[in-house]
Amino acid sequence: DHDADPIQALLWHWYKVHATARFDQRLQAFVDELNWLKIKPEWKLRTMKKQWGSCSPKGVLSLNPHLVKASPRCIDYVLLHELCHLRVRNHGQKFYALLSRHLPEWQAAKARLDGMAELLLNE
Repeated sequence: DHDADPIQALLWHWYKVHATARFDQRLQAFVDELNWLKIKPEWKLRTMKKQWGSCSPKGVLSLNPHLVKASPRCIDYVLLHELCHLRVRNHGQKFYALLSRHLPEWQAAKARLDGMAELLLNE
């Protein structure tokens, strides 16, 4: 419980501040790189127990602040995965083709992230 422990509360605040800065910077870099992404999508931090990110039907990205603990490549994988949902809503063949075109090694990043999920999602 973050409220009971002031050190935990400070640490959690630090993660959220750094997550906000890092994710915003990387999302802007993707806007500059991806020809089909014209503007940085609306996004927010949302603590989720089992997910790193999600994309709402309105195109708002939710990103787990715990993701900031992962490697830059893993962060890029999650951001790009959610950005691809702005173009392809499902996890079909077109979705994975788009993801693979922009991040050919996405499976390795996903495997790495999946392997660390329990550690990173719990403080």
